[in-house]
Amino acid sequence: MAGVSAGGGAVASGVIAVLESPEGGMAPALDDLARTLDEHAVRFRTEHGLPPDEREPFVGLRYDERLALVGELLAPEHPERAMWAGLAMFSFMAFDTGAHMHTADAIAAGHPGLAVLGFAPPGEDGLWRFPAYSYGRQLADVHPDTDPTGSPA
Repeated sequence: MAGVSAGGGAVASGVIAVLESPEGGMAPALDDLARTLDEHAVRFRTEHGLPPDEREPFVGLRYDERLALVGELLAPEHPERAMWAGLAMFSFMAFDTGAHMHTADAIAAGHPGLAVLGFAPPGEDGLWRFPAYSYGRQLADVHPDTDPTGSPA
């Protein structure tokens, strides 16, 4: 939700790059999505008797108003839900994974989402190892055909 996170949210985490990437397939629809979101913001402002704002319609809503509007758009009964849920998923991907760049590069650059999540950096050799196991115990023995890099042989 734009402008809420003091440490940087989806935009600072690269959501624009993720949305515009050819792999995601969203780029051709972005102008229409932005226009439609602003149309919903105008409707929301009118329905709730909110005063005019000189900024773009969605941006001009306060955080709690944007949150309420997005809640409406993501409601199971909303006819456009799939479209808005897809857009939200790209925002999560940018924040939670830095999907537009290599993870090691994202961590080195101070990626806000990975920092918030406490994502561990790789070792000096660029590989991730988790000697303490994420569940606090080893869940399975290493397969005997696993090579030293952790890949199946």
